[in-house]
Amino acid sequence: MNKEPCLLIHCDDLVRNMLPSMRAEMVSRLINERGLSQSEAARRLGVTRAAISQYISRKRGSSEGKVSSELSALIDRWALAVDTGESDLTLCDVCKCAKKKFSKI
Repeated sequence: MNKEPCLLIHCDDLVRNMLPSMRAEMVSRLINERGLSQSEAARRLGVTRAAISQYISRKRGSSEGKVSSELSALIDRWALAVDTGESDLTLCDVCKCAKKKFSKI
């Protein structure tokens, strides 16, 4: 078996270092591509409108690198899930995608 175990340290790294920039990108897609208002995005995500404004202006979750096409597709699925309320996407899916990126370095 070559399956790498899921370790808490991977999840911790993902949550601290990657999710904020991914969330900023997802919020941007909700507003700019899916047409949600900042107030509606805030309501659906359970955050304040000020938080949404900070994601949009990249005061929260600023990204330092390019997003891979695979990760971009996951962010699109995340935005769709927030917009429609339906999803099969899990944090483990995102973590596995992120680990692929870093295992090649």
